[in-house]
Amino acid sequence: MTQETQKITGFHAHIYFDTASRDVAARVREGLGARFDVRLGRWHDQPIGPHPKSMYQVAFLANQFEKVVPWLMLNHEGLDVLIHPETGDDVKDHTDHALWLGEKLELNINILRRN
Repeated sequence: MTQETQKITGFHAHIYFDTASRDVAARVREGLGARFDVRLGRWHDQPIGPHPKSMYQVAFLANQFEKVVPWLMLNHEGLDVLIHPETGDDVKDHTDHALWLGEKLELNINILRRN
């Protein structure tokens, strides 16, 4: 069974960082904001939701994928990045449908299952 891509209403990229890499994360964030019409989320200096590390979210439209994701591939500066679609199924979007740059981190999916 194939799923139709029309279900995708947008994408999120979660940029993970720690104290030592916060400046790098800021540089990546500035690059994204300067080059693309994206929505930059708040800095989360502690794990939040299913995310095991500090991070910020970048939201972008489906038609921006072909520009934003290749830029991130070449410019994530060694940071771990989760990229996932928004289809309305948070569990699958963060697992089966997800792309990773860098290390694939272990998410706390049980938090998404409860919502």
